[in-house]
Amino acid sequence: MTATLSKDLNVTIKRKHATNDARFLEHYFSQYRKALEEMDVSRQLVELKDMMVHAERIDKKVIIVGNGGSAAIASHCSIDLNKVAGIRCMTFNEASLITCLANDYGYESWVAKALEFHAQKEDVVVLISSSGKSPNMIRGAEYARRLGAKLVTFTGFSKNNPLKVLGHINFWMNSKDYNMIECFHQLWLLSVCDLIAETRQERIQPSLRALPNTHPVSPTVPTAA
Repeated sequence: MTATLSKDLNVTIKRKHATNDARFLEHYFSQYRKALEEMDVSRQLVELKDMMVHAERIDKKVIIVGNGGSAAIASHCSIDLNKVAGIRCMTFNEASLITCLANDYGYESWVAKALEFHAQKEDVVVLISSSGKSPNMIRGAEYARRLGAKLVTFTGFSKNNPLKVLGHINFWMNSKDYNMIECFHQLWLLSVCDLIAETRQERIQPSLRALPNTHPVSPTVPTAA
């Protein structure tokens, strides 16, 4: 009898957990669907696409920078902009670079210092910060504006966060959930990458075409990612 009751109790607990898990996921994905439907940033995305393409045409580049998960987004999008869209792009995710500049100039100033070394007037500087309050991103934004670069911000949380008010183009996610904010930031950036690739007339990397005995790889086909 005791064994039977224990077994029945375990089944009941498992069913309850399964129900709770299903409810959580249903609510979780409904929030994403709702946000995707309500937040139309198409105009800003096209504007960003045009800004990046213009930078390429005048022999400038795109620089994308973020902290933590946003740094991972910066790396992903930087690679795809180079490989898929043919847009020259870089990011600052080398540990020795970050620790050197943070050690010598302070963590709040390392992004601005990296931009001082690498950025040029008319470059497109994309800064990603979920809170929009990261001091290193804010100082980097201020430097980019003084330099004459085109500044693009990706933020969340407060609509009037300090980073958002500095950008020429600003993408703001109406959420206080880090994962949701970061997912949308990456979605928006990669949509611009694919939009550029879709509208480009030349989609094969020139460096690969120029090499003998090589087979050009279509940038739209994943390789070793």
